[in-house]
Amino acid sequence: MTRRPPHLRRSWLFVPGVDVAAHTAAVASGADVLIQELEDFTLPRLRPKARSLAATLYDTWRSCGALAAVRINPLETEGHDDLAGVMRGRPDIVMMSKVAEPAQVIALAEAVSRHEKALGIPDGSTELVPNVESARGIMQAYVIATADRRVTGVCGSTEDLAADLQADRTPGGEELSHARQRLLFECTAAKVLAVDGPFTFVADSGCEEDARRARAWGYLAKSAVHAAHPYYINLVMTPHPQDIFRAKRVVAAFEAGRAQGHDRVEVDGQMVELPAYLSMKRLLQRAAELGVA
Repeated sequence: MTRRPPHLRRSWLFVPGVDVAAHTAAVASGADVLIQELEDFTLPRLRPKARSLAATLYDTWRSCGALAAVRINPLETEGHDDLAGVMRGRPDIVMMSKVAEPAQVIALAEAVSRHEKALGIPDGSTELVPNVESARGIMQAYVIATADRRVTGVCGSTEDLAADLQADRTPGGEELSHARQRLLFECTAAKVLAVDGPFTFVADSGCEEDARRARAWGYLAKSAVHAAHPYYINLVMTPHPQDIFRAKRVVAAFEAGRAQGHDRVEVDGQMVELPAYLSMKRLLQRAAELGVA
């Protein structure tokens, strides 16, 4: 099965490592990427069991149309044990928690390469998506994102980052706005996907509002920890029919104006110049790729 390209991976759902019922429920969430979470969501004594599930779990998730990912512990702790267990399942993506230095990414890439070679997995086929969960990680996001060719995205954090900042966690998330925007800037410069951190409160309306804030900044992807939330993330990260309709009007008006020798046109009171035109073209391309054009 051809993998959904990074820029179309809208929703990333973290799923407890040994919770078989949650593994099944995750498929119904509609998330583009399902992540077996071996760090905070899996007690240390249960990690060996979680690793043993990988060989069949990832195939099940892939057969339902999702990408199969795993988040391992840092290599400095149990990450090597995690990799030894889960690479038999041939995950599409390996995520690693608590990344704050590019050297961690390089070490992870080397370890994954060794497992690929031993298992006959095509070299370089396993993608890496480091998780940055600290102020240091946010400040290093560009060099983390460019540390190895396998890196296709970087995922942000909420709870661990707030704790590192000694900030009070709130549903509105104002305490993390700067860090979230900084991560987006760094990933955009590095030309990899920025995955916004999860909305860790239960309210569906709060998740949708949080996702809309991220989308307004420029995010195309967001993670989740509740199985109900990918629906709202996909809703926000997919072009709305009204936006598609307006984009078509803007593109048509601009192209007509250019044909008449104008460098800009007015649409609904907005002066549309080349950057805005290109933005609308990208929106229409995304809609087409997601099948909503």
